[in-house]
Amino acid sequence: MTQDGECGSNEASSVSAYDEAMDALSSLITQKSRADTSNSGHRFELLFDYVKILDLEESISKMKIIHVAGTKGKGSTCTFTEAILRNCGFRTGLFTSPHLIDVRERFRLDGVDISEEKFLAYFWWCWDRLKEKCNDDMDIPMPNLFRFLALLGFKIFAAEQVDVAIMEVGLGGKFDATNVVQNPIVCGISSLGYDHTEILGDTLALIAGEKAGIFKKGVPAFTVPQPDEAMEVLIEKASQLDVPLEVANPLDVKLLNGLDLGLVGDHQYLNAGLAIKLCSTWLQRTGHLEFDSIDQTSSLPQQFIKGLTTAALQGRAQIMRDPSLDIENPGSIVFYLDGAHSPESMEACGNWFSLAIKEPNLLKNNNSEIVPINPNENSAQILLFNCMSVRDPQLLLPRLLKTCVGHGINFNKALFVPNMSLYTKVGSTTSSFPQTESLVDVSWQLTLQRVWENIVSSDRGNSSNVDNAEYSEISVVKSCENSVVFASLPLAIKWLRDTAKHNKSVRLKVLVTGSLHLVGDVIKLLKK
Repeated sequence: MTQDGECGSNEASSVSAYDEAMDALSSLITQKSRADTSNSGHRFELLFDYVKILDLEESISKMKIIHVAGTKGKGSTCTFTEAILRNCGFRTGLFTSPHLIDVRERFRLDGVDISEEKFLAYFWWCWDRLKEKCNDDMDIPMPNLFRFLALLGFKIFAAEQVDVAIMEVGLGGKFDATNVVQNPIVCGISSLGYDHTEILGDTLALIAGEKAGIFKKGVPAFTVPQPDEAMEVLIEKASQLDVPLEVANPLDVKLLNGLDLGLVGDHQYLNAGLAIKLCSTWLQRTGHLEFDSIDQTSSLPQQFIKGLTTAALQGRAQIMRDPSLDIENPGSIVFYLDGAHSPESMEACGNWFSLAIKEPNLLKNNNSEIVPINPNENSAQILLFNCMSVRDPQLLLPRLLKTCVGHGINFNKALFVPNMSLYTKVGSTTSSFPQTESLVDVSWQLTLQRVWENIVSSDRGNSSNVDNAEYSEISVVKSCENSVVFASLPLAIKWLRDTAKHNKSVRLKVLVTGSLHLVGDVIKLLKK
């Protein structure tokens, strides 16, 4: 597969071998919850020791990297960027996070998740070398989960000899594991907002300072229009490092020649504009393009248009039908999945969902199944929600509800559930899910329910046109007029299906949002 036996054993992979690797990965999870602050830069210098142990110093220095940070849209920007350069004929490597179904989603080669066989070979190559040199009782402990995955990404892209590696920052920038990169070709900062404030700071200035930590001396950087408080910091940080910083304009829809962006939503034109700048600069700085030969004001190369219109990102503005019910009949379920988890992305999610409900024919999304929907059909809108406890539902839920109500879309019921995936387990199958609902703490979901009830009761306009399926005692933790807390996601899905069967003339349209992990859990269940 590669030269010099870099990849280790070429034994055929099996489910048990893959599960063994997942167990090994799980042992690297050091935080007690996703809100843990231990990844705010603690012993960042260890990353350079790990790079030496894995003999990746020269490989990373030679890699032609595009490095992208941001609060919102960095995953979409990276997805557009990869699709453009792949359509330009380059071998691409894309590192993103988090994964929704399988950890291999984080490592894409030429637009496709790395194969299980290759993943296992590279995984154990890195694992064995780190285990040999690292000791928790000594100065160099094993890296935590994200640091290991970032190092694995560099190893994969080096061994696979990609032409370009697009690296999405996991959290922040300055102390992110991807920031071992010292000489990227170009850097990007997507839209900034309030997220992970417990780690990055509670002002836009502090957050911008952390994100700008990926700037490298003299390396061009691009961003999108930002709030003044954030932009001032980006400009200051860029000036200190002699970084040519430029604001990328949103993509003009006319340049797509009548086609639609592969990712849905008005905000995606911001991300697409940033991706175009990153790609054109990468092409220029690597000698594949004359300076400024791409005129973003009047036309785009065909390869750029194809990349922008075929890009796909799972769990963002994605529509899936429930495969257990007959989609041809009104009494069925359509899931609208979007991993929005900040106030700004909640508004974008609300706009997308409302458009999808009112004018579904306007949405042409590579993430979405073709679902025959009559705009005049009898339907009920259901919210299926969870978010991390470090996020403020008083900021998220009102923003979503106000946006939807502004479009004339009301929710008949809100369902609050805990995530199925565990903080302490990396897995790709439901074997890693909690097996007993009674073991799950739903105190946070009850808090979310109280916030929702207060919001909706103050402006009650939602008249339900569905008869709820009867709740079994084990299914429901607490039922209120406008919402229900379920002990588990599978129980909520069962209730939705029972309700659909009880209401043959009504199609349930379920918005799943608040957490990419929840979105991933729903996709797992629907595909199971």
